[in-house]
Amino acid sequence: MAGSAAELVLIILVALGLAIAIQAFLVKPYRIPSASMEPTLNINQRILVDRLAMTLGSPKVGEIMVFHPPQNYEVCADPDQGGDVTGQPDAQACDVAQRKHASVTFVKRVVGVPGDRLSIRDGRVFRNGKPEPDSFTIPCDGNVSCNFPRTIVVPKGDYYMMGDNRPDSDDSRFWGPVRRSWLIGQVFFSYWPPDRIGRL
Repeated sequence: MAGSAAELVLIILVALGLAIAIQAFLVKPYRIPSASMEPTLNINQRILVDRLAMTLGSPKVGEIMVFHPPQNYEVCADPDQGGDVTGQPDAQACDVAQRKHASVTFVKRVVGVPGDRLSIRDGRVFRNGKPEPDSFTIPCDGNVSCNFPRTIVVPKGDYYMMGDNRPDSDDSRFWGPVRRSWLIGQVFFSYWPPDRIGRL
């Protein structure tokens, strides 16, 4: 009897250890806290993130990532960029990466990788001179904060992130690129609610 109890305890400990290891190194669950990724991801939707993807490869344009934003994600490190663009035909999105990251996590889509030349017109990303496919986004429809027509270059080692809800997303346009080391992993699956279960 004592042997069976010890075996059960051992099995539970091994299972717990595997669960912790999987969450720490392979797959981690997250809850969507805001509307910034609608219509792709809704508030309170649950997702799984592949952490191993960051070890085996580099993020690609179009992938949805969980990451740490800059420590000061209220403004751009350069006060002349990413701010109020009302009436500014040559407004520039923030292209200055900050040095430290915040402890919170964000979920956004990769719209630019190192070396890409980007401009943003009415929320639409023009990457290396060509408009990116964006049928999955909520369009800006004239929102002035969606226009950053001056071309920027994504710095080496950094990634440019934007929410699919273009008029209502706090993203790289306003606080700059995200360093590769701040990326946690790629969103690959939704497991809640039931009507949203599936690969992403």
